[in-house]
Amino acid sequence: MNRSTKRMRRFSRTFLSSAKWKAVLVAAFLPIAAGTGFVLAQNQKSAGSEGEAIYRAHCASCHDASVSRAPDRTALGQISQSDIRIALSTGNMSTQGASLSDEQRNAVAHYLSQIPEPVGPPGDTNLCAADGQFEPTQAGPHWNGWGVDLEQHRFQPSAMARLSAADVPRLKLKWSFGYADANQAYGQPTVVGGRIFVGSAGQRVYSINAKSGCIYWMVRTDSAVRTAITIWPRGGGWKAYFGDQHGNAYAVDAITGKLLWKTRVEQHPDVHITGSPALAEGKLFVPTSSLEEVSGADPKYQCCKFRGSLSALDASSGKILWKTYTIAEEPKPTHKNSVGVQLWGPSGAGIWSSPTIDIKNHVVYVTTGDSYSDPAAITSDSFLAFDMNTGKLLWSSQMHPGDAYNVDCDLPQNKQVNCPAEKGPDFDFGSSAILVDLPNGRRALIAGAKSGVVYAVDPDAQGKLIWQQRVGHGGTLGGVQWGSAADDENIYVAVSDVQRRAAPSGSTAGRDSVFGVPYELDPQAGGGLLALRLDTGAIIWHTPHPGCTKPGCSPAQSAAASAIPGVVFSGGIDGHIRAYSTSDGRIIWDFDTERDYKTVNGVKASGGSIDESGPVIVDGMLYVNSGYFFQGSTRGNVLLAFSVDGK
Repeated sequence: MNRSTKRMRRFSRTFLSSAKWKAVLVAAFLPIAAGTGFVLAQNQKSAGSEGEAIYRAHCASCHDASVSRAPDRTALGQISQSDIRIALSTGNMSTQGASLSDEQRNAVAHYLSQIPEPVGPPGDTNLCAADGQFEPTQAGPHWNGWGVDLEQHRFQPSAMARLSAADVPRLKLKWSFGYADANQAYGQPTVVGGRIFVGSAGQRVYSINAKSGCIYWMVRTDSAVRTAITIWPRGGGWKAYFGDQHGNAYAVDAITGKLLWKTRVEQHPDVHITGSPALAEGKLFVPTSSLEEVSGADPKYQCCKFRGSLSALDASSGKILWKTYTIAEEPKPTHKNSVGVQLWGPSGAGIWSSPTIDIKNHVVYVTTGDSYSDPAAITSDSFLAFDMNTGKLLWSSQMHPGDAYNVDCDLPQNKQVNCPAEKGPDFDFGSSAILVDLPNGRRALIAGAKSGVVYAVDPDAQGKLIWQQRVGHGGTLGGVQWGSAADDENIYVAVSDVQRRAAPSGSTAGRDSVFGVPYELDPQAGGGLLALRLDTGAIIWHTPHPGCTKPGCSPAQSAAASAIPGVVFSGGIDGHIRAYSTSDGRIIWDFDTERDYKTVNGVKASGGSIDESGPVIVDGMLYVNSGYFFQGSTRGNVLLAFSVDGK
């Protein structure tokens, strides 16, 4: 085996990434600024030639080497020109595109994209009759926010689900809704008062009728919205709260969609709000993560200065009441890299998931990501506890010390200038901590990490480890990604561990390449669902993925799981949504979402991979997003609604 082959295989092992990095690159090329326009080059041939030159000078070092966080030319060709232009100007690649003019960004977009520019704006049709009635009650069926409750159980009781285990095998598609200007669907729906509230990659937030899919209102946002939405009564009305990919938190009128306030919670240019804000006692708790790990691949970038944070905002006004960084120490100059650029640290420890609220003790819990630079922070890859009223850090419990990593670590070794000394292993958390009561009267916070290990810690003993259980191989490829579900006895854990392999000679299944060698998702690596005991972590059952049947398929199950009494639901990269019996792990229902749909709102839509957000079960119906575009996975832009009658 020669050195180039070894290097290609090494890259293949780290090609697909974690929950957070799927978020990073998927979001990087989505529409994120409403109303931005660019003048297309009149001479298409000239624009293509100029775009190729600019691409090779500014982009090829990462994309043509298929660094694990950077989509290659084949993948970039599946992104629209508009999305690429916006990403390079005001979006997630704006740091990389800062030195380019509008004309140069347009030339790059024209060179890369293989998707024809749309003629005229897409139109959402099927508006609901304006009845103005929206009076939800706490007793009415609802799934409000990310985890359905403040403890992030992702478990819907029978009274709210109104769907029994016996009903599940009879579920049929009732309607589909297309997200305009989007090539993926990742904003988990919230269902309250008979209405769905959901954000989209097309910088839109919708209010939709939960039974028919008609639209009450649609509002534009500054960037893509991938957080779940929280509905809450304030000031005599109802408000919808959410965050976007520019670090903005919003409150809009839940009946009309009118903007009530918008607050920027973090000024760092790479900031994201990926974890869904949580609301309790009049405060909106907003976590931040970032793309600075990507910026770290640039040898001229002063890596790194971002620190994750948790902010408490007044739910009525949007005023920041307190803000606490996950790393207390401000970044300081550390040393210069090999090309003479100043480096900084500590940095990182972003919060990629929704905060967990302990109302009884007035505590907010979060899980954190890795560090981006030296020195590695003592609060990365950790459970953290904050005082709800003051933001004071009460305790931290680190699961993997010394984890410092950025994308520069994936470049060939002779080109690495910003990679921290630790070089990973990038074992951060993308899942919320689930707060549970144990049979012995104690409590636990439980979350799975990219290490492939599920951890349970004691929130009443400074985060002392109670148990840990390995469920996957882990690594930068994933382990546990976006979250698990828990009932009174077990926690249900979906495993990603997605991998790639060299495509067979002559195969057309390879969707990407390294140094010209085609690769495909490994159809035999990853996936599976497990049930673990809450008190001990013992494995009750393990159901492997049933197997891939489509070219380029991966068995990885990265999306968050959701449960009702007797059933747990899990979506997969293969586009299937499956239901499992909680008693023994048997698959009792399976629907392949990867197809084209005729939507109720008239937007052309298709399904694809299911990732990040999990299914939502309310009032006899199940809602799930389909379409998640990331190296080798399948794009799509549809929200699907299932019911037993299918009508």
